[in-house]
Amino acid sequence: MTVQNPDFKQPPWVQSPSEVMDWINATHPSKRTKSKKHEASRERVLRNLHVRFDLNVEQKKIPPSTIISKFVTMITGNGFVEEGFELVPTVELVLRGLVKAKFKNIVKIVVDEKTVYHRSVDHFDLRNTIDDLSWVTPDVQRGTSVEVTAKLKEGMKSIALVKIMKIHKEKDHAVDIQIKGGIKEELYHTFLNYLHEKLGLIM
Repeated sequence: MTVQNPDFKQPPWVQSPSEVMDWINATHPSKRTKSKKHEASRERVLRNLHVRFDLNVEQKKIPPSTIISKFVTMITGNGFVEEGFELVPTVELVLRGLVKAKFKNIVKIVVDEKTVYHRSVDHFDLRNTIDDLSWVTPDVQRGTSVEVTAKLKEGMKSIALVKIMKIHKEKDHAVDIQIKGGIKEELYHTFLNYLHEKLGLIM
């Protein structure tokens, strides 16, 4: 007795051309069909990502400034640290990484909770923002945190929120990235690999 594979599609007993072709495609997929499936697998979309990481730099603990803060730090073990990287060059590299991930619109740049750059309309200005750092004033250079909001319009709409902190709580991370909406998995890995290469990420 022959046991048949339940997934095997029987040949059509009515030999019309369309039925024959359907049977051939079902039992022996063409290279084109395989290629389409392969392309579809590469177009996987990741949604609503939130990643945090540190950079491979030296951290310096900041001594508590008051007796109360010293006591709280002793209890929680979560005092403040200062990262050994320059804020503005780090922001520039993150912006370049966003360009590689097809982000083109800078919506807003906030330094120490003060908005230093803002665009209310769609404008392909991310590369220009990198080339023209006129928003980098002396106050920005002395800043301790930068938040960048950028838009992705490569086939889908999504927003990246990137926060880089030179001074932060010991249990927090120096870089916090949220991507609200969708991004192609390939673009996400391109972005992450660029940051890893240029900044030395510690996940």
